Amino acid sequence: MIKRFILGILTLGTTTIVAQRNSASPYSYFGIGENFDQLTVEQSSMGGIGVAMKDTYHLNFTNPAANADLRVTTYAIGGSLSFLTLKESNGSSSGKSTNLRYIALGLPLGKKMGLTVGLQPFSSVGYGLLNSTYSGDDLLEISRFTGSGGTNRLYAGFGAYLFKGFSVGAEASFIFGNIENNIFNQKNNVSLGTKYEEELNIRGGQFKFGAQYETELKNKLKFNTGATVVLESDLSATGSERLYSLTLSNTGIEQGRDTLYTRNISGNITMPYKAAFGVGLGKTDKWYVGINQEFRKAITTSNGINTATNGYQYESGRKLSMGGYYIPKINSISSYWDRVTYRAGVRFEKLGVLVDGLGTGQNLTSIDDFGINIGIGLPLPKLLSNVNLGFEYGQRGTINNNLVKENYFNMKLSLSLNSLNWFIKRKID
Repeated sequence: MIKRFILGILTLGTTTIVAQRNSASPYSYFGIGENFDQLTVEQSSMGGIGVAMKDTYHLNFTNPAANADLRVTTYAIGGSLSFLTLKESNGSSSGKSTNLRYIALGLPLGKKMGLTVGLQPFSSVGYGLLNSTYSGDDLLEISRFTGSGGTNRLYAGFGAYLFKGFSVGAEASFIFGNIENNIFNQKNNVSLGTKYEEELNIRGGQFKFGAQYETELKNKLKFNTGATVVLESDLSATGSERLYSLTLSNTGIEQGRDTLYTRNISGNITMPYKAAFGVGLGKTDKWYVGINQEFRKAITTSNGINTATNGYQYESGRKLSMGGYYIPKINSISSYWDRVTYRAGVRFEKLGVLVDGLGTGQNLTSIDDFGINIGIGLPLPKLLSNVNLGFEYGQRGTINNNLVKENYFNMKLSLSLNSLNWFIKRKID
């Protein structure tokens, strides 16, 4: 079973990291992979805030209650280019990947309601590691660990005002995708190698509920609060696994020989209950600062699907986000750069997994993530629309206890296109 080999994925001084073009992270083995934050580029550039934030012209993926503030039809599309450097105790390697982060549409429904629909990647699996065992200068054994695939979510969210300043919302998501994990092993002086393959089909739903409240203070200051709850949900994981022997040609092509075993597998990966709270303060179209705090329970699994062992365990996670934006003068005629939105933020996160890189079962290390973000929003000729650029530098993991540390740099780009007339029938005078 693959769970018996996970230590080789994240360990040891003999490990050489093999970067792949579409790699995510060695830590993407756990659960259903490396989770994508449900954030727009605008939100990500502010450290990931949004639970309490209201915005008339931009979508908010964090809190469905914010849909009640939509006043124009809003189309959003975003992507990212990521550069990743993986470090361990005696070596490092690097790679890059590109991702389409979201396609979404927001529609105002009168003056007190709004609806959004969209498609986003939900998680990604993309590790590739080579573990070599030596006795002196003699190579004894090679193991190659690879994983690929991921999941997506198709969602719809609705928000409405119940009374002045107070809105509520709900969101339903369908999560789907495929994940593949492989282990190849070859021993010295043994003619045949072995390969383990696991293929999983992931399906399931998820529900989120949110609320926001805004009150106006003196000098046109606005104070916002918000909260969201994501209910616990079971994702079905069905597929197959097999173990077979093989030989490698001089060009590296695999030639299968005997199948040692094959069987169907079925289980669940339970996405945990998650709650987030946020507050913010600002002036409309001028500046805003906010803070979010998120808590989530530990992932659980069943029937041997990614089941925790002595090598790793799931734990509860949390995330703290802080950030905001500033617009010098939104209606400036003399200076384009005065109309630009400047964003910045910071994020601290505990991913929710403990890993033992020493293989003793006594040195479980919690995996943390940290990111610094900046960004700008460039208005297009139609003032309601803009191009958003975001930049993030972050670190995940540690080289302590023979684990892997990641340094990453993400460049993000999005278009937020707004129109009052997309769904209004034209009249001829």
